[in-house]
Amino acid sequence: MPEDERQFLLTAVWLFMRHGRRDRALAVCEAIREADSSDGTAAMALADLLLARGEAKKAIEVLREADIPPELYRAEAVLETRALRTLGRKREADARWRRHLESAKGSGRKWV
Repeated sequence: MPEDERQFLLTAVWLFMRHGRRDRALAVCEAIREADSSDGTAAMALADLLLARGEAKKAIEVLREADIPPELYRAEAVLETRALRTLGRKREADARWRRHLESAKGSGRKWV
């Protein structure tokens, strides 16, 4: 998919989500992911939409398949932590968030 078309579709996803049309946003995200299943930005939006629908397990799968760009690492950690908590996997969720904090700030820092 050409980059300008991808950007247009991602903008449409954002607008649909912002205006409460999650069904349309979901359809566009899935179309982007059909063209490129590793698209990290589309994966992030799709994971958020899946979490809103209560499909936490699928959201985790989508996140783990994608190539998340570095600028979205924090958002990925938040989404994956939320999904794990939704599934009742508290220890895994806590460990995931700790891994993010350690990678962002270093393991020697105290977190209050």
